[in-house]
Amino acid sequence: MSPALRRVAAGLAMALALATAHAGRPCEERPPTVHAVSQGLALGERTARALDASGAEVVLLARAGQDLSQYHLRWSHLAFAYRVKPAEGEVPGTWRVVHKLNHCGSDRAGVFRQGLGDFFLDSPHRYEAAFTVLRPDVAQRLRPLLDDNAGLARWHERRYSVVSYAWGTRYQQSNQWLTETLAGALAPEAVDRERAQAWLRLQGYEPTRLRIGALTRLGGRMTKANVAFDDHPSHLRFSDRIDTVTADSVFAWVSRSGLGTPERTVR
Repeated sequence: MSPALRRVAAGLAMALALATAHAGRPCEERPPTVHAVSQGLALGERTARALDASGAEVVLLARAGQDLSQYHLRWSHLAFAYRVKPAEGEVPGTWRVVHKLNHCGSDRAGVFRQGLGDFFLDSPHRYEAAFTVLRPDVAQRLRPLLDDNAGLARWHERRYSVVSYAWGTRYQQSNQWLTETLAGALAPEAVDRERAQAWLRLQGYEPTRLRIGALTRLGGRMTKANVAFDDHPSHLRFSDRIDTVTADSVFAWVSRSGLGTPERTVR
């Protein structure tokens, strides 16, 4: 087994033994298939190699958990990925991810740490990944926070909606937590969610505007606990305009603002 694969597989037995929260999906009691585990591990290994080759310490990492092509989006979910300093004799170290996950399709979510292999075991729509390498000074300011559980919770809201309003605080989806946490790490004044969002606006972040009709909104709200639209301003919601944080919009903003590199794809 290659060093990269050993690092990806670390903790996999625990991941398979324990129930895991799937981002925005119902919990399933069925264990993952051998094929799914194999594909997830292989993508994890390819990603680890790409991250090692990048020379980065911290990246924003995306997966294609759902098919969002109808909204012209490639990626569904973002995480922070960071290099753990290796023990003596280990080169170049292990990559971990920290991200927000929805609890089994409910209206609640939490922040979790995983290995790269675990990150891709959620039966993604497409076995590809993408990442952006954060600028060294940005990574340096963010890195200590990624080890600080209490710090990561500062900008976290447990109430979850997969389409939460980008500039609201009633709910929070996974990509929104990531951007607000990044803002908190970079801006001393961003001590809460409202101030983090104000900083993001000033830095030119633009959420994705989804066109979601009334019948689709009604169906989603009635059948899925993790879908809510009541946090969106009425003048936008009733004209089918839903502004939310997406991985694609974050990648575009990071590159445009100079906070990091253009996205790189791992296939």
